[in-house]
Amino acid sequence: MALFKKDRTKDESYYLASQWSLMWRKLKRHKLAQFSLALLAILYLGALFADFLAPYGIEEFSSEYQNKAPTKLYWKDEEGEWSRPYTYGVKTTRVRTKDPETKKMSFSVVVEEDTSKKYYLDFFVEGTPYKLFGFIPCDTHLYGLVDENGEVPAKRDLDGNISLHTARINIFGTDTNGGCIFSRILFGARVSLTVPFVSAAISFVLGILLGGISGYFGGIVDTVIQRVIEVLSSIPSIPLWLALSAAIPPGIGVTEMYLYITIILSFIGWTGLARVVRGKFISLRKEDYVTSARLSGVSDLKIIIKHLVPGFLSYLIVNLTLGIPGSILGETSMSYLGLGMKSPATSWGVLLQETNRLEYVAQYPWRLIPLFFVIVTVLAYNFLGDGLRDAADPYK
Repeated sequence: MALFKKDRTKDESYYLASQWSLMWRKLKRHKLAQFSLALLAILYLGALFADFLAPYGIEEFSSEYQNKAPTKLYWKDEEGEWSRPYTYGVKTTRVRTKDPETKKMSFSVVVEEDTSKKYYLDFFVEGTPYKLFGFIPCDTHLYGLVDENGEVPAKRDLDGNISLHTARINIFGTDTNGGCIFSRILFGARVSLTVPFVSAAISFVLGILLGGISGYFGGIVDTVIQRVIEVLSSIPSIPLWLALSAAIPPGIGVTEMYLYITIILSFIGWTGLARVVRGKFISLRKEDYVTSARLSGVSDLKIIIKHLVPGFLSYLIVNLTLGIPGSILGETSMSYLGLGMKSPATSWGVLLQETNRLEYVAQYPWRLIPLFFVIVTVLAYNFLGDGLRDAADPYK
């Protein structure tokens, strides 16, 4: 009897549940979508706490660590006993060579491990001062190197001057200037993850607004909007990016460039959604509940927002989720082609743009690590969108 009551209660809660509750129940059964959601949460948290997670600031570099492979950590000492994870410092040697034909002397600098200096991996170490969330002064980083006395070997003062000898840990290697690629990936995520999200949100609003106006009112308004959509859709993406990027004033700051990229991606991305919304509105505007709302004196704007849009809101959410990966690839492509963010600003596209030469990829394969983050993020959004689409389908 108790089991029967339990099952009956469960059935009643199921049939009385709202649309969003039913979608959430279905989404919880989609394991790949749940994993993707958790992965995206980790990526966005990493971008939010980049100053704390990154061992070095975005403008920190060392000429002694140019194009260095990922730092090798040692777990055993010279006697083979387990030890705290440590690495060695580096030393530079100036080598003089003589050309046997021209008899001219040339000099080169060789950087190698200095086994006389050990530096240990430690957590919550002092480093470059920063402002957490933009307003909380802090100088603690998640991890870094310390010497045998617990001192930070690359500690900087407020003016950016190195006060002690340098030693760096670069888990993803370094770039041409000796900057930490892992740190740059974290800081670049702030652009590569937020620009597409903001751009997709703006395109989402434009698509619903213009597509809704086009489908609801029809007539000359519909004709004009559809012709604009056809013109924008017929232009290839790269030439359109070139034309719009050429209108950006040269020498602008990072914040302004961020704004311009968002506008460009939003200007391009709303046309597909607008067509779908128009078709939905054409099929729904003659329904009885819409006619009743008109006869009751409800304004057109209120009918669109409160009666028509909620009818296929689940599809719109899925469309927004699936549209973000396209915006991520768009921002990455623009920066890779030199049309978006440029150094010293950092995004995943900028990091990939710095490896556009084949010899860089052959000699320094770790420079392609940012590509892995782009692929993982796009796949995560696609899997999440697939899960939302299944959850929103009333026939599943």
